[in-house]
Amino acid sequence: MAPRRDYFDGCAAAHALDLVGERWALLVVRELLLGPKRFTDLRTGLPHASPNVLSQRLRELEDAGVLRRRRLPPPAASAVYELTEWGRELEPVLQTLGRWAARSLPEAEHIGVDSLVLSMRTMFSAEQARGVDDDVQFVLADQPFVARIHDGAFTMERGELPSPSATVTAQAPEAWAAVLYAGHPLDSAISDGMLTLSGDRAAVERLLGLFPMPEPLRTPDAVGA
Repeated sequence: MAPRRDYFDGCAAAHALDLVGERWALLVVRELLLGPKRFTDLRTGLPHASPNVLSQRLRELEDAGVLRRRRLPPPAASAVYELTEWGRELEPVLQTLGRWAARSLPEAEHIGVDSLVLSMRTMFSAEQARGVDDDVQFVLADQPFVARIHDGAFTMERGELPSPSATVTAQAPEAWAAVLYAGHPLDSAISDGMLTLSGDRAAVERLLGLFPMPEPLRTPDAVGA
């Protein structure tokens, strides 16, 4: 294994980059924020990371105390990776980076399930959610998630609700992302078969207004136009 690079700088930010600044490291953290995963699950979430590079990042993050590896009991008996408590403290770091970079975010053809869920946890506006009280079930690429909005607070975790206000199902996460962030009409997404909606449609419409994107960054060319 190649020796780990070091900035040899006493700044805490430099030390943070020593720990999680290598390519793919923070995306590994992103993939584990919603719960433990097997190596094959991480490969699915990070398809452009080679197995060797992914293995190296996992070893480095484990050595740094950001994640740990454990074996599930029978009948699963498989190894999973999960964030330590210290590793989970990186979520607000990733959220801040996400909000900052969203101002120049290029249009993307693909977004993973975990990325989409974490983007909702990042872009949620507590101010716009005051007075909203809804529980919405999401099923994204066959993975169930519970979104709860109560008095300006928002949570979204893996799980199922017995009686949600509404249920949104999308086989392709990009379908929900297009409605939520790109202004794709909800009616068109439903009629085109991109997603299905059952239950209280008004609850979903209320939810759509709670995740505003930041003002796009104006490039020098745009400022001079």
